[in-house]
Amino acid sequence: MKQFLPAIELLAKGELPSNSNQIKVYEKSYTVEGNVHLLMVKNSGEKFILATGEGAIFDELTGTDVDGKGKACPLTYENRLVLNKYFDYTVPQAFGTEIATIGLGDRLGLASPGHIETVREKNIKPVLAQQSIRELTLTNRSMNDMLDAAAFAVFQEGYKGGYGADGDHIKEESDIQYALSLGASMITLDCSDHIDNTIEKASPEVLDEKFNALSEVVKQRYMEQYLGKTFEVNGLTLTLDETELKKNVLLYDKAIDYTTHVYNEYISKENRAIDFEISIDETETVTSPISHFFVANELINRGVKVVSLAPRFCGEFQKGIDYIGDVEQFEVELREHALIAEHFGYKLSIHSGSDKFMVFPIIAEYTKGVFHVKTAGTNWLEAIRVIAATNPDLYRRMHVFALENFEEALKYYHVTPDLNSFEKLENVEDAKLPEYMNNDAARQLFHVTYGLLLTAKGENDTFLFRDEFFKTLDKYEEEYRDALVSHIGKHIELLGL
Repeated sequence: MKQFLPAIELLAKGELPSNSNQIKVYEKSYTVEGNVHLLMVKNSGEKFILATGEGAIFDELTGTDVDGKGKACPLTYENRLVLNKYFDYTVPQAFGTEIATIGLGDRLGLASPGHIETVREKNIKPVLAQQSIRELTLTNRSMNDMLDAAAFAVFQEGYKGGYGADGDHIKEESDIQYALSLGASMITLDCSDHIDNTIEKASPEVLDEKFNALSEVVKQRYMEQYLGKTFEVNGLTLTLDETELKKNVLLYDKAIDYTTHVYNEYISKENRAIDFEISIDETETVTSPISHFFVANELINRGVKVVSLAPRFCGEFQKGIDYIGDVEQFEVELREHALIAEHFGYKLSIHSGSDKFMVFPIIAEYTKGVFHVKTAGTNWLEAIRVIAATNPDLYRRMHVFALENFEEALKYYHVTPDLNSFEKLENVEDAKLPEYMNNDAARQLFHVTYGLLLTAKGENDTFLFRDEFFKTLDKYEEEYRDALVSHIGKHIELLGL
């Protein structure tokens, strides 16, 4: 490490050193704060910030002394807070309703450098930190781990274009409070626990019975507000007959109440901007355009400032594969959803948006290029592709484990792959293993088993795959970056950005 202490001075003179002796220099990270010089480096797989000079930030960063001339500061939570204090661009920010955003869930804490490279100079802003409580639990990560990884990636890449952090698909108030306390700039409120999926197929008699059980105040207010009324919305003419009105009230009234409560109790009390997203997509009930209008109209009338809203679209947005369904019907309804969102002044949000290449041009056209789209598992799948290409033995063991534990993973995700649709592992030569990630069923197999794969342990309580997996990705860091730039780049290209 000693031989790299002069790197700071050389960089200051514009003389960039080459990588040598197993030490990798992240040249874009080089930063000067007062009389302190900072540079991110990696030595034998461990990243740290090399700091030299004198000043407050040097004193506040914690690390190991290096020859009395500087210190090596590990990428810890405490050091992330120091960076946040001195460099605004390392702090998550809200982006509002005027620009497209893309959620880039990083299940591994390794994908953000590739994501940054992909969005740099594009007309879209990245939400680099995006993981649901479910995902964090399945990978034994914390929300702070997620935020740390994003901030250090921004510093490493010298990216000053701004990034967001999403408390994704949060249901519980305690989790909302926690995410906001840590600095999340976006909250995606998952309303699925407050949406009754039995209503969609309920008989008229059941609808009447349940509706009549509501308080007179609630029934009267909805009847006066909607029954027999016509709403003109961006050229759309929307009406609710009595049956549709009752159905929508029973479907969404509790969700609307909960959303309003969350907004008033938490979001509106923040002294900074928060991108507040409403998710009504994690249900079996397709959100019709009139239902979208109903929910949005109620929220806006109650003073809730919505930045984005995610309906449950027709067809299926299954994980890790392209759109399943009638594309013409999707286009008709997407157009109406986009007009409703535009009318109320928020962005349309597309969840499970990874790899929906077939409908991306439609989304781009009707949202006029201003939307939010969430991706996550596709970044993990690109990591699997790299593993298959560079460590075929590890890939084979993971493949077998994923098949053996697939049913367990279905407790957490809805996917419908035909696991007989891809070639048996024993029939595939090493050079063709990466091609599994071109098969929908194989993609979904790995997509939903990620948590089991990353936490599986064998004898002596040691990880079966995790350590070797991360060691391989560390060794092939540039290959993983290139894979993400290519794959996520395809998303951004087809989204017209």
